[in-house]
Amino acid sequence: MKLLKAAGIFMIAGVSVICNAQVANTSTLKTNNDKPFDFTVEQFADIKVLRYQIPGWENLTLKEQELVYYLTQAGTAGRDIMWDQNYKNNLKIRKALEQIYVSYKGDKKSSDWKNFEIYLKRVWFSNGIHHHYSNEKIKPDFSKEYFEGLLKATKTKLAADVTAILFNNEDTKKVNLDESKGLLAGSAINFYEKGITLEEAEDFYKKQTSPDPKKPISYGLNSKLVKNAKGQLEERVWKSGGMYGAAIDKIIFWLEKAKTVAENKKQGDAIGLLIEYYRTGSLKTWDDYNIAWLHATEGNIDYISGFIEVYNDPLGYRGSYEGVVQIKDFDMSAKMEVISKNAQWFEDNSPLMAEHKKKNVVGVSYKTVIVAGESGDASPSTPIGVNLPNADWIRAEHGSKSVSLGNIIDAYSQSGGSGKLQEFANDQEEIVLAKKYGELGDKLHTALHEVVGHASGQINEGVGTPKETLKSYASTLEEGRADLVGLFYLYNPKLQELGLVDDWKKVGMESYDSYIRNGLMTQLVRLDLGANIEEAHMRNRQWVSAWVYEKGKKDNVIEKITRNGKTYFNVTDYDKLHDLFGQLLREVQRIKSEGDYNAGKALVENYGVKVDQKLHAEVLERNKQFPSAPYSGFVNPVLEPKLDAKGKIISIEVKQPKTFAEQMLNYSKNFGFLPLEN
Repeated sequence: MKLLKAAGIFMIAGVSVICNAQVANTSTLKTNNDKPFDFTVEQFADIKVLRYQIPGWENLTLKEQELVYYLTQAGTAGRDIMWDQNYKNNLKIRKALEQIYVSYKGDKKSSDWKNFEIYLKRVWFSNGIHHHYSNEKIKPDFSKEYFEGLLKATKTKLAADVTAILFNNEDTKKVNLDESKGLLAGSAINFYEKGITLEEAEDFYKKQTSPDPKKPISYGLNSKLVKNAKGQLEERVWKSGGMYGAAIDKIIFWLEKAKTVAENKKQGDAIGLLIEYYRTGSLKTWDDYNIAWLHATEGNIDYISGFIEVYNDPLGYRGSYEGVVQIKDFDMSAKMEVISKNAQWFEDNSPLMAEHKKKNVVGVSYKTVIVAGESGDASPSTPIGVNLPNADWIRAEHGSKSVSLGNIIDAYSQSGGSGKLQEFANDQEEIVLAKKYGELGDKLHTALHEVVGHASGQINEGVGTPKETLKSYASTLEEGRADLVGLFYLYNPKLQELGLVDDWKKVGMESYDSYIRNGLMTQLVRLDLGANIEEAHMRNRQWVSAWVYEKGKKDNVIEKITRNGKTYFNVTDYDKLHDLFGQLLREVQRIKSEGDYNAGKALVENYGVKVDQKLHAEVLERNKQFPSAPYSGFVNPVLEPKLDAKGKIISIEVKQPKTFAEQMLNYSKNFGFLPLEN
């Protein structure tokens, strides 16, 4: 599971990075050599591109640096897979746009050209022509005629039907979750061949039975569903020699190098299984690899690689390609490990029904890490925390790894401001709490969400996996469930007993204030007026907040205040809100444990999809005063090896890209391993 970030804010705990920033209001920070580090690369449209540092790089051994280098190369080698997964025409479109960008000799001061540059950068940021968060097709702010003129002036070829797609109403949504529009028919994602119906896909997977029902194989995770010449459904598997084979062979090449410098046998064996998985496409090997990866806990370097998160599949089967390379942050990991060690206490004392509690929470490891490179689904827009693997049965038997991406969180914080807090907080008390406890509350909620939240609860025997039972609602219900675990325990004296906070009540109060403020109001800055909420995490924050708001109306637990024409939400009774979070957690776990599709659908549709349009218009108007873009992402540091006369690496230097365009064009030139049509 991936913990994303919202509106310059942590997705998990509301508006705290922009609205509760405590570290700095500028985008620079003094580095060890006293030279200021500029976190901000540039801003355009609704996007801000940032840089992040790799603190402690110089303290790694050369062998460790080599391992990081090989793993980042492997991750970037698969970059184009994500582009093609997102939309079948993305690689063709990107090539044309980039050729225009580097070849055009005409007027580059015109508004049309500037709008073309912005469009290209938005496409780069989203790994395709659909917005990385809203899933809506990005609309160019220049005419089709102007674009056709650019194609002609630069002798760039792009088929007329593909050119038309940029400007028409075809394939307008990458991932559609509105069942009335057809989950597959309404989605442009390149996971299902056009014409395959929802019923056909569901029937295909109903026939896929696991050898051991208690250890269900993740069918569909690494393939595209197509029809063969006979009209029968079959899978095009993403593997060496299969679909995306050219890029996967490059991934394997770099992983084999990484295996030679593994820190220990367990780590090397896990990398070996990952290589076998990429070679064969075997999902049994994928399970074996995940178990081996879970048990490879020693060493300073770790990584994420594969087809992992299923948010982009409206049916919840297929994983988007992703790579993250990470270095252990020893200081922060030691501080946060206390939550991991007490995971069983949290499970035992949760408000879940007894039959839905795990009797033995095993192997939950939690680390704060320093990211050294990201790719695919994790770049440029990155999570701030990750809990893997996603298979429930592996988590139950072998545990999970949870990581908080410390240097990413720090970079967000350093590049933020605090103005939105003053605008949207109800009173001075909220502001004071936010400034003092916001950053700590965010980090604790991240840890509780990932370590305790995703690891808690169990599915009743005989009940299918959530993607089978809860279908298109599985992702948002799972993220909301983990959020609720965090919220329930953020307001608990146990945190102070464990030495994690000096005032549990104030930390909890601040966390509740920020979550409700974001869930009911400030996250709406990410939506166009009139839009429904589609993204899973945004949905979960709204249905959690809206449900407790409605259920607490009788006791005025959360009051809606209008003052000088502006709306505010004020928590009046934190104890009762804590109880409401517990009641909702109990119900959501029941829904997951029992596979209650109708109850899950009702919860999400009634509370998490529709937006109060009057409030939305107000929020957008109030937000106009803030120049900071609602979405942020990153360029990656460049790891540059220096070689001796024999070609052996003798050192690796960390460099920062100067511009967003520089890195994107470099990636296309040096890591463009796939044909334009796959």
